[in-house]
Amino acid sequence: MGLEVKPVSTIAEKASYDVADFAVPNGREEEWRFTPLRRLRGLHDGTAAPDGKVLVDVTADPGVRVESVGRGDPRVGSGYTPTDRVSAQAYSSFTTATVITVPRETSVERPITVRLRGEGSAHAAYGHLTVIVEAFGSATLVLDHGGSATYADNVEFIVGEQASLKVLSLQEWHDDSVHVSHQHAHLAKDAKFAGFNVTLGGDLVRIRPSVSYHGQGGDAELYGLYFVDGGQHLEHRLLADHSVPNCRSRVDYRGALQGQDAHAVWIGDVVIRAEAEGTDTYELNRNLVLTDGTRVDSVPNLEILTGEVAGAGHASASGRLDDQQLFYLQARGIPAAEAKRMVVRGFLYQLVQKIEVEEVRERVEAAIDVELAR
Repeated sequence: MGLEVKPVSTIAEKASYDVADFAVPNGREEEWRFTPLRRLRGLHDGTAAPDGKVLVDVTADPGVRVESVGRGDPRVGSGYTPTDRVSAQAYSSFTTATVITVPRETSVERPITVRLRGEGSAHAAYGHLTVIVEAFGSATLVLDHGGSATYADNVEFIVGEQASLKVLSLQEWHDDSVHVSHQHAHLAKDAKFAGFNVTLGGDLVRIRPSVSYHGQGGDAELYGLYFVDGGQHLEHRLLADHSVPNCRSRVDYRGALQGQDAHAVWIGDVVIRAEAEGTDTYELNRNLVLTDGTRVDSVPNLEILTGEVAGAGHASASGRLDDQQLFYLQARGIPAAEAKRMVVRGFLYQLVQKIEVEEVRERVEAAIDVELAR
């Protein structure tokens, strides 16, 4: 499968399954300028041999088809083409892909859970997951990442006509882990997709959620929550590529940072092509800085090639705790440390409450409390 060039947009303009079509990044490229390449352990330059292991275990209702397939399966790669070298390396290096299919007109009541556990970070592993929700179907998917790993993967969500998919992706890796992932939603006519990334663990985690529309009426909501501790690098780079009329996207990512050299990166790219009239889009990123010594890079981008849009906007804000809020709480007898925790909880829990799976929501709340207790 050869190189494809998207002449309309300057964002992610290359797409190829072939690693050789992408130069080794040097850190001066726009898409890599915030990422500390030396900490990728060779995932970006071909020196990371695929001799590590990340175990994949899927729990699903009987009506859901779960298969382990080779790269020759035509469904693998049918919804997403890699757009950078690490993604192409992951596609070229995995041995077995997991394909999950929700049949047509099937509504899955219980969440499908994909549990990924790394068995060591000294060696690299590569993976691929394809999730297909056929026309008029609906499902909720939980991706649960943990353990120690040096891991790169591609995850493609193919959502059929008038189908619905909700995804909760939890990155709770051990402190020695590196994870670079592409998560792409391919939406048919009137399809609905809601993706929620919760990134807490790992040494370096770089997630690239993206959405492409292949029929009018597509609707995507992308949420994210991250808590960055000292020395961690947590990066989220989003792309909503509006290429057909009358589609919608909403983005809301929030993070908190504490500790020396805690680094959060959020890049929000929205492309509205000339043919995508009637697009309705808005993206938001907010960051709460809790201590000195942290760094936040937040860059929202809109590329609009038509004047006929229903709405298009973005916002980004990063700052410290609100002194007035803290004063208000302390004036009512709440100790300073607890007042700070209450403000941070309120800031993050506005998104946490959108997690509809109770077990996952309670787990995220508990993890945030652990972070705040440090």
